[in-house]
Amino acid sequence: MTDSDLDQFWKGLGDLRRAIDDRLDAWLPAADEPPDRLHKAMRYSMFAGGKRVRPILCLLACRAVGGTDERAMPPACAIECIHTYSLIHDDLPAMDNDDFRRGKPSCHKQFDPATAILAGDALLTIAFGMIGRHTTDPEVASRLVVELADAAGWAGMVGGQMADLQAEGNTPDGDALHFIHQRKTGALIRAAVRTGAIAGGAPDGPLDMLDTYARSIGLTFQIADDILDETATSEEMGKTVGKDKAAGKLTFPAVYGIEESRDRAFRITDQAKRAVEPLGEPAEPLRKLADFIVKRTA
Repeated sequence: MTDSDLDQFWKGLGDLRRAIDDRLDAWLPAADEPPDRLHKAMRYSMFAGGKRVRPILCLLACRAVGGTDERAMPPACAIECIHTYSLIHDDLPAMDNDDFRRGKPSCHKQFDPATAILAGDALLTIAFGMIGRHTTDPEVASRLVVELADAAGWAGMVGGQMADLQAEGNTPDGDALHFIHQRKTGALIRAAVRTGAIAGGAPDGPLDMLDTYARSIGLTFQIADDILDETATSEEMGKTVGKDKAAGKLTFPAVYGIEESRDRAFRITDQAKRAVEPLGEPAEPLRKLADFIVKRTA
């Protein structure tokens, strides 16, 4: 697909993004509900202009196996809550210490560190409430909760963040790099696809295909992010760039260089697209989204 085609595809997902935002707006506490400072901070970060890639992946995976958006909306919104919580905490002084996110002051700068910590905590916990309250099949709800808990916790995102912190300043190492990124970024992207497929009633075969797709694009997403941290501007990214290299973080360009990292990203994207070819036309939006992820510029 050409860049123009991808832009049109992304614009065409606008209705899906608006549907996700409408549901998040309905399911989050109102800004004026006590304690209002907490709820304002949650909403400030949630509606700061995110692309909604993860919940879109969830809904598209559900569609790919014949499910409806309504069935996938609880895990889609839950995943965006978990993702937003992770960004709030990542920006804190004790973590990446970033003053900007999506072109706006980070939550701890707009409010204060204590409020930011609590806003993140609240978004993490409300995610599981969304699944419990709005998933009608108890067996499906149980599977979704386990998927998200594994992806968000010690075996996934949190464990990856810890490994990332421990790797700062170490000699570049490909095995350690993959360990970190499969967890820190890849685990939640994988969960987005898997929970969408589970909500849609996917049998084992299609679920395995989508799992392979998800593992690949999770890695692609992080490679693209690592490259953009060295090649894009802060204005384009809406956050401070160049900090990973300055902090001695373990990134794909640090291990492989920028050009080899790009080549790897495109090869892995092709693997992702091939994985869902047997699903046919219903999976075409997932293939297009894989291209969008690898070619994104912000």
